[in-house]
This record gives sequence, structure tokens and C-alpha cells, in this order.
Amino acid sequence: MTTAGPRRAPRAERLRLAVERDGARCVWCGRAFGPLVPPTRDHLVPRVKGGPSWLENEVPACRRCNAERGHRGVVEWLEECGRRGWDPDAGAVERALDALEEAIAERGGQRRARAYVASQQRRLRR
Repeated sequence: MTTAGPRRAPRAERLRLAVERDGARCVWCGRAFGPLVPPTRDHLVPRVKGGPSWLENEVPACRRCNAERGHRGVVEWLEECGRRGWDPDAGAVERALDALEEAIAERGGQRRARAYVASQQRRLRR
């Protein structure tokens, strides 16, 4: 980790930390990462919807899932993964949303992301 902390860590370092935190599998489909399935950083709150590039907002995902999810909501994509017969790690996603909520409360700002996180947490807990 850099001296600036995980929030300001370079992209590759944040990806490594996310894989270390959530495991070497795609959180959406469950495929193990390897030479043919490289990990990518998927923002829970998409950048276009105000999501920060913080470690707390990123989960490891395969390229297929990252691309297919696009800007869909977390809960909507978890449901789609289930319909496809995949094994999403809903626990890791929920933990990441909780960590993001705490990080936003601590660091401030992120007005758009805060509302998005709250709505996804409510939907997850139904």
C-alpha cells in the first residue's frame, strides 16, 4: 500500500487490495481469476452516477461481468446474476456497500453516491 493510503492508491494497487479483501473470484459470477480471466475493478456506485474511485467503492470482477453490468444498480445486477445461474458473492457486495457508506460519512462529500448507496442497501436488505 502507498503512504497515501488505500483511498489514493494507484489503480493496480487498489485492484490488488480489492482481490485480497474479497477473494480471487469475480464477486458477480464466481469465476476464479487466472490468466484467461483477469480481474478488473468494478465500481459499485458507477463513476457516471457520482461514485468515487476509492477502494471502498471497488470490487473485483471479471471483464465480462464488469462490461455487462455497465451502469446497472447493484441489486438489479445481483438478481440478473442469479437468473443466469451464477454464484454472486452478495455478502462481499453488502460489506463493500457498508464500508463505502462509512467512508463517505468519514470523508464527507459524495452527495450523489451517498443517496445511491442508501437506496441499494435498502433494496439488499428486503
